[in-house]
Amino acid sequence: MDKIQNQKKSFFSGLTGQILIAMVLGATLGIILHNMISPEAAQSFSTKIKMLATIFIRLVQMIISPLVFTTLVVGIAKLGDIKTVGRIGGKALGWFFTASFISLLIGLFYVNILQPGVGLKLDNVDMATASEVTGKTQNLSFENFVEHIVPKSIIEAMATNEILQIVVFSIFFGLAAASLGSTVKPIIGAFDKLSHIVLKMVNYVMNFAPIGVFGAIAAVFAVRDAEELVITYFKFFGSFLIGISTLWVLLIAVGYVFLKGRMTELLKRITGPLAIAFGTTSSEAVFPKLTEELESFGVKDKIVSFMLPLGYSFNLDGSMMYMTFASIFIAQFYNVHLDLGTQMAMLLVLMLTSKGIAGVPRASLVVVAATCGMFDIPVEGIALILPIDHFCDMFRSATNVLGNALATSVVGQWEGNNDLGSDSENN
Repeated sequence: MDKIQNQKKSFFSGLTGQILIAMVLGATLGIILHNMISPEAAQSFSTKIKMLATIFIRLVQMIISPLVFTTLVVGIAKLGDIKTVGRIGGKALGWFFTASFISLLIGLFYVNILQPGVGLKLDNVDMATASEVTGKTQNLSFENFVEHIVPKSIIEAMATNEILQIVVFSIFFGLAAASLGSTVKPIIGAFDKLSHIVLKMVNYVMNFAPIGVFGAIAAVFAVRDAEELVITYFKFFGSFLIGISTLWVLLIAVGYVFLKGRMTELLKRITGPLAIAFGTTSSEAVFPKLTEELESFGVKDKIVSFMLPLGYSFNLDGSMMYMTFASIFIAQFYNVHLDLGTQMAMLLVLMLTSKGIAGVPRASLVVVAATCGMFDIPVEGIALILPIDHFCDMFRSATNVLGNALATSVVGQWEGNNDLGSDSENN
């Protein structure tokens, strides 16, 4: 009995328990205020309380650039040569594109089977916000994606937290450092120490996570009628949850295939990052904490530092599933018939266009809007899913974290980390 009570105390005093409590308190406060004060006052409250979430996310964002750069450079320098980097990169991209394709297929399957957009009646559609999203689609093209990969300035890339551009520069820097051998060991050692300092900062920043989650949840429920959303979007949200649950089951099953019993330990370790991503709707917000947890799990630091930045640009499983689901949902609402061949073409378009959108606000919605435009689906249909998008984003952000944690752990094992916990490099 004492052991159970101690476990309960440990859970609620830990980060995950505090975040869950913050979510409940935030939702409760938001619902109470929504029912007690005027819409104008609720909007004002929402704007102010959301600053708590904004501050937390900005605290995390200030860490991401130095963390990605230092850990990736050190990791590549330790990998040693272009051949090793190419081997691990090939495994990573193979996993990412396979996972993305399967995620897209799951969304395609459930939106066709459950047809949440057929016969749906919606009023009070927010066209103003929709126009803000669709306005960003004009810059979404293959040419712009290619240009976006290569940074014209590493300082600019770091200032704007362009993870993919930082990765490209860090790969070149790390390979150049590795080719110079022992002469650059002092610099690599300094970067290694700097990365540990940044990871120590993570521990301080994570203390603010429950406060940020509280602000994010309270802000949403203060301006949204929870009961109305449930009634209006029951079929859409329910269908989406079935799809995302299927993806979770598949990812966890694959994890047990490759990691065996250690998958249970991985799930326990990433519970905190999952809760943060769920509460803040930002998978980026958990990047530093996820790095720390995966290294504690036993994946070599050089694998973690190489895989995670790539994953955040190429392996957004939850977002991928949502993109096909939302695009065809809009088509169903407007009675736009898409045959199987057209839907498969849409899937391939989403596969490519989604790879350069990490760090873009409302990134999934931007890609959905652009895809609708390509296939003659009314782009303004993006306004249909705006009211429920925040709640969908909670689930897809957590799914992105799970997918990247799993990919990093499996590739780490493929690289010879079968005895993960015993490697001295992780200490």
